[in-house]
Amino acid sequence: MPQYNGFKTVPKVAINDHEALSLVYTPGVGASCLQIAKNPEAASVYTNKINSVAVIAFDYEKALNRAIFLKSVLLIDAYPLVVKKDILKSDLKLALENIYINFCAIDLSLIQDFVSDINFNVDIPVLKETVADLKDFFGAIARNVFMLDISKLKGDVKERSLQLHELAGGVIETELTEQKRPKPVAIVSDGTAVLGYGNIGALAAIPVMEGKAALHAEMSDVDSMSFCIKTQNKLELIKIVQMFEDSFAAIHLEDIAAPDCFDIETTLSETLSIPVLHDDQHCTAIIVLAGILNALALVGKKLEDTKTVITGAGAAGSAIAKLLIHAGAKNIILYDINGVVYKGRDTNDKYLEELAQITNPDDERGTLNDIIKNADIFIGVSKGGLLTKEMVESMEYRPVIFALANPEPEILPDDAKAAGAYIVATGRSDYPNQINNLLVFPGLFKGLLDGGIKKVTDDIKLECAIMIASMVEEEELSVDYIVPDALNRLLPVQMAQAIVNKFGHQKEN
Repeated sequence: MPQYNGFKTVPKVAINDHEALSLVYTPGVGASCLQIAKNPEAASVYTNKINSVAVIAFDYEKALNRAIFLKSVLLIDAYPLVVKKDILKSDLKLALENIYINFCAIDLSLIQDFVSDINFNVDIPVLKETVADLKDFFGAIARNVFMLDISKLKGDVKERSLQLHELAGGVIETELTEQKRPKPVAIVSDGTAVLGYGNIGALAAIPVMEGKAALHAEMSDVDSMSFCIKTQNKLELIKIVQMFEDSFAAIHLEDIAAPDCFDIETTLSETLSIPVLHDDQHCTAIIVLAGILNALALVGKKLEDTKTVITGAGAAGSAIAKLLIHAGAKNIILYDINGVVYKGRDTNDKYLEELAQITNPDDERGTLNDIIKNADIFIGVSKGGLLTKEMVESMEYRPVIFALANPEPEILPDDAKAAGAYIVATGRSDYPNQINNLLVFPGLFKGLLDGGIKKVTDDIKLECAIMIASMVEEEELSVDYIVPDALNRLLPVQMAQAIVNKFGHQKEN
């Protein structure tokens, strides 16, 4: 019998083509999110919550050994979580009452003396003492033993994705390993900005986090876990993540709305000793910059000579603007729900005012129709149907359109091209030039972990964007192919290696 010393995250379906990707991740995963938003009990149907148990201890090795025992004997996907011995009972109560949504049970047997008098307000079993039948107590159900054949699923992409999630019980599970593995990455969300659905809550966000975990495992052999947090109080979320810092190798923030996402990322980056990255901000910015670099190579323009209009000034829009400026852009104008962003605008919060100080150099005002005139690049991270043919026609020669709103882009590619757009990219897999974060986060996180890098700098992001752009060979580069395929297996490996070589083991210090 093998001697198990660790565990790894494994997808419940092989993600080896775009069909599988569409079911495990976007666009199909949203169907499970909406089902859970309507009926919270559906989380036990469409995710691996029904077989996931949190093992809490003061010592990581003890929690890990307990998790290995639960998996090897009972087939339970147990996750070791560690808190410091000096934690307040009130803080532990706060934490467990906000993370329990990821699990079917919580195992506190390793700290039973500490928690014996705490009454946790949760609707799942909490183990504080020895019981006769652990499996029965936890109520865990391992719903997937054999890899599913997705070709047998029926209906459109949403229907097939729902079938997959229901039959398999989510899309990830754990597998025991004889070798030690690094601690997992925590994929953290409060559910305030899930896909294009907005604030549907942390429980309904779990399918997205499981999809991200499956892609981390599939693309870069990085272990991760869903760590959705029920509270939408940013200070409580920060406190809870800080409490469990020693459980994780890194923090992958996901689907957290602006402006809270800025404070959350900044505070965690400054206070934790592990990497912290908000995917919706920085990975989006990286892949957008990579696409823009290749698009401009085809158009024959330099970034520093272009005028760029960005609709949407939230997490993604602000990060895109900042990274483009770091890469050399001089003239970027942001447009949000209140119109053009400019210095001193009454509706600016502190983050928009900071953006206003480095954008809109000519202090342009007016409507989107006004500022889009003579622009070289349009980047939409806003809402569908915002850009008209007439606006595209008013842009500079050979305009570049990145209409990234999902599921409906700011303008459909056919309409944009009919109006004179030279290159069009969207966030959708059914059009050419899909701008997909999958091209970034697996390789980026692997590089951070392999390189022992604690902080994600603008130079690291720029290096990633250049690496992605370079993966499209010069002879392959065309108006319909400006970024690599989302399932390119070489990209995360080469990106990680480039990060390690240039920035590894705190060379930036």
